[in-house]
Amino acid sequence: MKYLKFALLLLSLQLFAQTTKVGTVDIDFILSKMPELEGVQEQVGIFSKGLDGQLQQRAASLEAEVLKYKNEEGQLTIKQKQSRQDSLIAMETSLKQFQQNGNQLVLAKQEELLQPLYTKIGAALEKVAKAGEYTQILQRTNDLVYIDNRFDLTKAILKELGIEIKEE
Repeated sequence: MKYLKFALLLLSLQLFAQTTKVGTVDIDFILSKMPELEGVQEQVGIFSKGLDGQLQQRAASLEAEVLKYKNEEGQLTIKQKQSRQDSLIAMETSLKQFQQNGNQLVLAKQEELLQPLYTKIGAALEKVAKAGEYTQILQRTNDLVYIDNRFDLTKAILKELGIEIKEE
């Protein structure tokens, strides 16, 4: 009876091993080869330049106010000086906040524009995975200790997307 249970256990382990097929994919490499990426980068650049222009305007306005304060400082009362200094500090704080928010806005815009490309990659990955009967796909990173390139789906996904790459 023990031998029968042991044989059934080995058989079930063997069947489980046969039904699991794991592949890898390098999403960043695929994204870098997509022709649409150039348009995304261009749009992000335009958006970033617009924010930079606004930042430069605010910085110039702050600089003009500081210069105006320095020129009029001798004629102002202590209360007026304090009010102007508070105003300048608020403008500087606002400028720094705008700069920080600008960096976050650029990243958010980039993610927004990349989302359709990730969706397109995901659809191609799903087709390739189903065609190859893969049960799991791992993102190819430096964290993986060993990867058998026979199970790397990156090239198959590029082919599914209609992107040809030169063999290296």
